[in-house]
Amino acid sequence: MEILKNCNLCPRKCGVNRYQVKGYCHSSNRIKLAYYSLHMWEEPILSGKNGSGTIFFSNCNLRCMYCQNKKISLDGYGKEISNKKLGEIMLKLQDMGAHNINLVTPTHYVPQIASVLQKIKNKELHIPIVYNTSSYECIGTLMMMKGFVDIYLADLKYYDDSLAEKYSDCSDYFEIATMAIDEMVRQVGCIQVNQNGLLEKGVIVRVLILPGHTRDAKEIIHYLYHTYHNDIYISLMNQYTPVTKCPYQNLNRKLTEEEYEEVINYALTIGVENAFIQEGDTAEESFIPNFDKTILS
Repeated sequence: MEILKNCNLCPRKCGVNRYQVKGYCHSSNRIKLAYYSLHMWEEPILSGKNGSGTIFFSNCNLRCMYCQNKKISLDGYGKEISNKKLGEIMLKLQDMGAHNINLVTPTHYVPQIASVLQKIKNKELHIPIVYNTSSYECIGTLMMMKGFVDIYLADLKYYDDSLAEKYSDCSDYFEIATMAIDEMVRQVGCIQVNQNGLLEKGVIVRVLILPGHTRDAKEIIHYLYHTYHNDIYISLMNQYTPVTKCPYQNLNRKLTEEEYEEVINYALTIGVENAFIQEGDTAEESFIPNFDKTILS
């Protein structure tokens, strides 16, 4: 694929030839996967009774020092596979009863994914496609997925770019991510839920509340609600899990109940209606998939 010979798929715009070297995301020209499964821990409107057919891609174009999937996003755990194999995995998940195909951190493999979906979507593959992203995306890359993606499951990680730079090596996150989310909404439109209560089309924006940063989370919620009102879902996540020692002490603890309640109350006060909240102790390592690439054999 010519685009991979001068890779500018993400806002890092490395311009490297991925057939010869690896850029910021550490990815070659071949798809690399860590794991796939029926996943029960997405938003209920995605997981349903059978689970979301999640496909975890290796590597990432961000460097979030607190990433709970560090093993695959930063350490590059996984196995290289062919485009044909990816299509077979999607169809296998559909046969297993998945409600959707959930592409987790797919940005750096978009040309390959689009090529696969062009061959099988609406032919052999008939369930919705979920694009699960950090939102640090180029509009041109998202345009490659237009018509293939039914649901965007997007993060909005930071309002304050000083936090993005400190925690994720990214000084322009908010501007890039909000433009990307605009494009996502343009592509798939307002929320469409089927008779079984499952999302068929639309955008969910996740707000992972970081310990010590409730103010930033509230700024994000304010922006999302006043931009999109109830045309999107906002998912307020308390599941921050410290899995590695960070240089910032606030990142070495879980979110407190008081912090989470503060953010929920703010969302309710400004009028947010289409929202997901997490109940119980979701900040546990048991919620992190046990990545095992033998499943890819």
